[in-house]
Amino acid sequence: MSSHIVTPGPYRATKLWNEVTKLFRAGMPLKKHRQHFRVYMNCFTASAAVDWLHELLKNNSNFGPEVTRQQTIQLLKKFLKNHVIEDVKGRWGMEDLEDNSQLYRFPSTSPLKPIPNRAPVLRKKSRSMMDRESFFKLRDSKKFDKEILVIFVVSNVETEHCRELTEDDIQVIWKNVTLTHLQKLVGSGSLEDVLDPAQVNPQFIVYNMTKVNKHGVVSLEDKTDDLPHWVLSAMKCLANWPKYDSNQSSYPGFERDVFKTVSDYFYSLSQPLLTQQYYELFVNILGLLQPSQERVAIEGLQLCTLLLPPACRRKLQLLLRMISRMSQNVDMPRLHDVIGTRTLLVQTFSRCVLSCEEVDDLDELLATRLLSFLMDHHQEVLQVPVYLRNAVEDHISYLKSLTTHPGSGVAMPTYSFCRQISTQEFEEQKLSVSQTALADLLESLIKDKTMSVKEKKKKLKLFQKEYPDIYSRHFPTTESEAQLFADKPKIKPPMLLSIKKARTFSIRN
Repeated sequence: MSSHIVTPGPYRATKLWNEVTKLFRAGMPLKKHRQHFRVYMNCFTASAAVDWLHELLKNNSNFGPEVTRQQTIQLLKKFLKNHVIEDVKGRWGMEDLEDNSQLYRFPSTSPLKPIPNRAPVLRKKSRSMMDRESFFKLRDSKKFDKEILVIFVVSNVETEHCRELTEDDIQVIWKNVTLTHLQKLVGSGSLEDVLDPAQVNPQFIVYNMTKVNKHGVVSLEDKTDDLPHWVLSAMKCLANWPKYDSNQSSYPGFERDVFKTVSDYFYSLSQPLLTQQYYELFVNILGLLQPSQERVAIEGLQLCTLLLPPACRRKLQLLLRMISRMSQNVDMPRLHDVIGTRTLLVQTFSRCVLSCEEVDDLDELLATRLLSFLMDHHQEVLQVPVYLRNAVEDHISYLKSLTTHPGSGVAMPTYSFCRQISTQEFEEQKLSVSQTALADLLESLIKDKTMSVKEKKKKLKLFQKEYPDIYSRHFPTTESEAQLFADKPKIKPPMLLSIKKARTFSIRN
């Protein structure tokens, strides 16, 4: 059953629910079944539904191969509760479905969840120099489509009589540069659909960019927000297994107890590490987790995680470092009798990383997809983006130059950021770059003066055989090809010429 990518935008989780509902209803095989001396038409067993839906979710790029059978059962329970399915006696509304031979069917219509129509939020404009240049001012302009980032305009600065920049001004520069680039990456027209800029704390961005240790992990000045010492010790033990502190007591099953200690702590936190405030934002980034857009997804997650409170970002960094090492450690004992280590790690910590304030039926599946990607790319995602720091520093230098030399006519810095492209554009660009490189190779062969004529003809013949299109564009006719060697003058070797002259002289004598 084919599916399409649910693109970024508001209420993406609801759209995904409706997408899976439609695919399940359209593709699930219906058969005749006999139960308790009765025949039921057009129905299916719970186990058959689990089998079919599990394969659908694993092969659907919106969810990915990390989806487990147990998660599929949980989703079917949600389907029963929301009347996407019902048992053959017409009962629904509960979550009592199990992986067995119980019979179910589709009701006459499976309800789709409505997409809310949210009115735009009206906000007061700040009188600050920085706030007066609205962040979303350029979202529909042609300049923004051309990837030109302009955070401030000269008129704003001159209106403020070229006053000196304050610390608050600099923080807002960080905020605007970060959100402008993030908007371009998400590609949903405007971040206002999934993010309220007024709730973004620029102090968090600055702290996460500047207060890091040599490993790139956030260093907290207020240690009360840090992980407790006993949790850090347990995480180091698991991350470095079996090279943990030899002073610690060890016994059969010790590693499982340590793992439970860590998982219990993260479950006890008041909110997920990505915060409930940014749930919609991170769910939308999931729409970028496609093979052709992997680089865009990594860059988007880089920027989104900069918005987090420093304590949350630090805990996320340390958790991902731990579970990434554990999943790759062949010496790590099994932490579960049935479930593999990687699957167990994803199942255990997914809801600790991403979850919604209001219970969402696809929460667990979406969290699983995101955590799996973060495990594999955490070093790139959680490193400090140098290009962002450079963009901010250039803007600060520019504004300071206007303060010290007003009316100097210094050019405003502009920045070209990555723009999200389609798969077709990617393939076209890849082909274009390859052909340009091959054309340059052909040109270098032709102009190589150190190569003998025989060797050059041999290599050109081979090039023509491998890349006839590029060769024919350079030599459209046989005459143009022959002209390459036609103008070469034939110079006789000096020694041979002197010998011939000598022989002629002897004959005359």
